[in-house]
Amino acid sequence: MQKGEEKILKIESLSGDGKTISREDGMVYFVENAVPGDTVNARIWKVKKKYAEARAIEILAPSPMRVEPRCKYFGICGGCRWQNLSYEKQLHFKHQHISDAFKHIGGFSAPNVVQVIGCESPYFYRNKMEFTFSNFRWLTEHEYTSSEDQPPEVALGLHVPQRYEKVLNIDECYLQSEVSTAILNSVREIFRVWDSSVYSTKTHEGYLRHLVIRDGKQTGEMMVNLVTTYDWPESMQKLTGLLCKQFPEITTVVNNITDRKSLVAFGEMERIYYGPGYITENIGDLTFRISANSFFQTNTYQAEKLYAVVKELAELKSTDVVYDLYSGTGTIAIYLSDAVERVIGIDVVESAIADAERNADINKITNCYFLQGDLKDRLTKDRSWLEEHPQPTVVVADPPRSGMHEKVIKQIIKFSPDRIVYVSCNPATQARDAKLLAAEGYRLDVVQPVDMFPHTDHVEAVALFRKL
Repeated sequence: MQKGEEKILKIESLSGDGKTISREDGMVYFVENAVPGDTVNARIWKVKKKYAEARAIEILAPSPMRVEPRCKYFGICGGCRWQNLSYEKQLHFKHQHISDAFKHIGGFSAPNVVQVIGCESPYFYRNKMEFTFSNFRWLTEHEYTSSEDQPPEVALGLHVPQRYEKVLNIDECYLQSEVSTAILNSVREIFRVWDSSVYSTKTHEGYLRHLVIRDGKQTGEMMVNLVTTYDWPESMQKLTGLLCKQFPEITTVVNNITDRKSLVAFGEMERIYYGPGYITENIGDLTFRISANSFFQTNTYQAEKLYAVVKELAELKSTDVVYDLYSGTGTIAIYLSDAVERVIGIDVVESAIADAERNADINKITNCYFLQGDLKDRLTKDRSWLEEHPQPTVVVADPPRSGMHEKVIKQIIKFSPDRIVYVSCNPATQARDAKLLAAEGYRLDVVQPVDMFPHTDHVEAVALFRKL
């Protein structure tokens, strides 16, 4: 087998990273642009000893699971890689992915993974979108093969997968809201007419970097955040006037400024040009203040379901003391606070702790305490705070994709809480950590997946562990 060779493949399943799997003659093929159940003609583009990577170039027999993608940019943008798979089957494969991780990585023979809680509306669910400016626009196939010259223009949209120097101009998107897309198109046109400069990662010159739009799904509030390389008040004032006149939905406009060489959508300095500089969002009866650089669960509707699952599985009592590890801006801690004696949240990010304390004040919560610092150090070295707070009866952990540090797991075990509720966006590291907890006297009771990101391979899962 050689690179460039074509091969007919029967697609069996999904790989968990947006690709599909086919097995034949002892080889595993990871195939792009296919759906389980398809028979495809695929072109090989990478060959290894035991596996190959390929791209479907023709669907010979379509799968019954296949549906017509709603978005015209499907297959180019990369943001919704499962949009050609029915939503019912998306949930099926996410459930299978989690079950397989707990079996093969965690070593659990029959993990109790219940059905995925799906999203009532799998479109327009995101409350935040980040768009990138570029001088290098990705050309569509029609444009690329056209004999007409393509004029240079300001591109504003989403990165094409594995081509981070180029940006796909999008004029429609079904992820955030129709108003968000209209703002995107208006901002692009304004800066095209103004012939504004775009930041270059090669020369490190240029003004425009990112456009970030936050959309309060429950409150209707909307933030426009322009990320630029330097301060230019005249440009921002003019932009703000135009946008607020055209879009009365906008409740605040801010400008984040950064001269970092890396392309990050936040700045070291912030200027507010309209409104309070933040939006608010509701989860249940609680209100959360979200500034330009605050972390907040991207799917508001599913976040409420996720937190309700955490609360239910934790079986909280009024005498419980909860340690909320990797607490972020305090959303889980505050959501649980009405059912327990106290919650202690710990996070390494200083601004997140400030947001958490502010959110507790907004909601008049008095039994939440937030500590800043590296979790590993807070639990193993800098432990003076333990003199002020009782030992936990319940531990809630919501770590990053890399999972929990082994020292953190060992310290949790030393606390000996009755129940551990583990929230994860990565089944592989969650299953790995579950194996360590099981080896130290904690029984895995149930895993409840929640689909936070329809049309993608990402899935959140909440696992309950009980002390034996």
